[in-house]
Amino acid sequence: MRKNRRKKEDHHVDESWLLPYSDLLTLLVALFIVLFAMSEIDVQKYEEMSAFFKSEFSSGDKGIMEHPIPVPEVEEQENEEKEKKEKPDKGQEELLNLQELQKKINNYIAKNNLTESLETKLSDEGLMISIKNDISFDPGTAEVNDEGSEIASEISKLLITDPPHQIIISGHTDDVPQNSARFGSNWELSVMRAVNFMSLVLENDRLDPAKFSAKGFGEHQPIVPNDSDANRSKNRRVEVLILPNYDIGNHID
Repeated sequence: MRKNRRKKEDHHVDESWLLPYSDLLTLLVALFIVLFAMSEIDVQKYEEMSAFFKSEFSSGDKGIMEHPIPVPEVEEQENEEKEKKEKPDKGQEELLNLQELQKKINNYIAKNNLTESLETKLSDEGLMISIKNDISFDPGTAEVNDEGSEIASEISKLLITDPPHQIIISGHTDDVPQNSARFGSNWELSVMRAVNFMSLVLENDRLDPAKFSAKGFGEHQPIVPNDSDANRSKNRRVEVLILPNYDIGNHID
């Protein structure tokens, strides 16, 4: 009898695996219930839930749900535009630098009573210094006289900028033909006057010759008609053009 009982106990089946199995079945049933609930939306309950969240997240007259969601790209673009408005661009800074330089040159002109012979003009091309030939050259010659040499020396100091600028020095004449043995045309005379004036400016070793160039236009770019002695005097000139390092056209009034 005792043997029989021991034999039955030896063949008893282990049922501990039923616990995790039943848990798994419970989870599956819960999953199917959730899926079924999602497929059959109760419209009335959805609207009630939406109204509840809207009222809970509202603040004052406007709720959080009513505010548009900010787009990162739009915010980034708005920040860039704000920075541009707050910080002047390179063209604006360049214009301010040239305006300051123009003030210095105008002060030199006024201090030395040269308003009849020198003038400045700021445009999108750059800062122009115009010097009448009558104060710098003797009639029919390309050699710079003493007064012109002094002006060239003073202008050379004003042309020292940081960073440096490209400088174009050009010569201009009136329409009276040039028939001297040395110059066969007004074009040749204007070129040599520009070159000689530039040479005196470049005696200042703080200037970089690579930044300079000379041109001659003869009588072909008058600023007034050549119909009187006074107008011809205005057309006989040397111009020093200081080119901007950045575009200033959008900032010129």
